[in-house]
Amino acid sequence: MNETERRLATEDQNRRLLRARDAMDRDFAEPLNIPGLARIALMSPAHFSRRFRETFGETPHRYLQRRRIERACAMLRDGDRTVTEVALAVGFDSFGTFSRTFSSIIGRSPTRFREESEPLRAPVCFVKTWTRPSSFG
Repeated sequence: MNETERRLATEDQNRRLLRARDAMDRDFAEPLNIPGLARIALMSPAHFSRRFRETFGETPHRYLQRRRIERACAMLRDGDRTVTEVALAVGFDSFGTFSRTFSSIIGRSPTRFREESEPLRAPVCFVKTWTRPSSFG
């Protein structure tokens, strides 16, 4: 395979990975699994997991968790749902798993986050970027 073919193959693979990541962004509250996401990317589950991590710097599972927690932050900050309702709305099956995941990503419990947060008044694109949880600390 020459350099041009290799570059085109990488671009194609990246497009397929982006389709799977877009599905996670769009359907974050639905039950998603690696085999289903791998089908979207036209890859085997093991290959998909490896390539996703190489391309985006985190596993598909961690990416989905962060996306769900990002949505939960907005709901907790701006809504009046209970913490349990928020957990279910963003795709967690149990409050315990939601609370543990939330605390590990955000650094405080969902209840404490809500108590200490005020609704953000800024353009939506800025708010989403500024409040997005990061795995990079």
